[in-house]
Amino acid sequence: MTQPYQFKCPSMIVNGPGAVREVGSFAKGLGKKALIVTDNLLEKIGLLDEIKKSLEASGIPYSVYDKVAMEPTMEYAEEGVKTFRESGAELLVAVGGGSPIDAAKAISALATNSGKLNDFEGPNKIPRRGAPLIAIPTTAGTGSEVTQFTIITDTMRNVKMLIGSPMIMPTVALVDPLITMKMPQGITAATGLDALTHAIESYASVKAQPITDALALHAIRLISENLRLAWCNGDNVEARTWMMTGALEAGLSFSNSSVALVHGMARPIGAYFHVPHGISNAALLATVIEFSIPGNPKRYADIAEAMGEVTAGMSTMEAAGLAAKAVKRLTVDLKIPSLRGLGVEEAKFNSLLNQMALDAIASGSPGNNPRKATKEEIVELYQKAF
Repeated sequence: MTQPYQFKCPSMIVNGPGAVREVGSFAKGLGKKALIVTDNLLEKIGLLDEIKKSLEASGIPYSVYDKVAMEPTMEYAEEGVKTFRESGAELLVAVGGGSPIDAAKAISALATNSGKLNDFEGPNKIPRRGAPLIAIPTTAGTGSEVTQFTIITDTMRNVKMLIGSPMIMPTVALVDPLITMKMPQGITAATGLDALTHAIESYASVKAQPITDALALHAIRLISENLRLAWCNGDNVEARTWMMTGALEAGLSFSNSSVALVHGMARPIGAYFHVPHGISNAALLATVIEFSIPGNPKRYADIAEAMGEVTAGMSTMEAAGLAAKAVKRLTVDLKIPSLRGLGVEEAKFNSLLNQMALDAIASGSPGNNPRKATKEEIVELYQKAF
């Protein structure tokens, strides 16, 4: 270690079966009324019941904003903050995958800061601490419950804005595997591979630090050992518990060391073709690992070992190559198709390649990759992954 490092995380993390029952007791210390930010499907299937019960038992009234039906946009954030103000809420409770939690972070920022959301695009642009936020993830994937980042789509520009600031870090994260039990196979696969990508890119990032390294490697191990089990049998409580822990560790890790080239390339695919973020990452991950290995072969050899590959007797480069092979096997086992197999239209894809490469570079994430990629190389990687 040659310099001091900062490590940012929520004030409180409660991790394990039954964690959501604590929401009322934490809310009581943060405000007099809550706005629950979620999507209406979660409300319909009853995932909010325990949360509402806990708030009621603690004497915290609440309103519900349940319109975050897809990846969040500026419009959701603006409508959500209007609901927050009109309801008289003082804190936010985000319940869902990355979309409701990201939307709630944006609402939190707008609740206490003047200006529009796109004024905050980029790192550290939010001047004042947002409204208090309790984040409750319902998927083992995004890690958004413990990160200082939110990704919001600017539909006018067709750009997924990355906003990063400790001012929108959740105050409390309640990570409960029991509320992931009804998650369908496709979402289990997509979110699990998203978490794996977070952990791999965090460990490979040029901004990695000792604490993030430990979290990232352990997350890679947990996800590699448990994702297939959770995908095959959603009722496997042990696999679900370890997946939630792995996603949580990956979130803590990448929030402090940042993601890299895969995420930079995935965002334009989501913006232009509306492919879910985790699937975009999964479709790119093995291809980008193969490209990146020469930038830091030792790190990718460590990743291969954490994924369970036997590397004894191999050179570092040979061992590193097993990381990409392990990812390919995992995506095949979980039936994740290529971009072509996802229905991305080839002519449109080819016409947008240069713009997507420029958008990827502009996001800043590729700058953290151990091997830097030119615009032309990013175009080639898109074509190979297609």
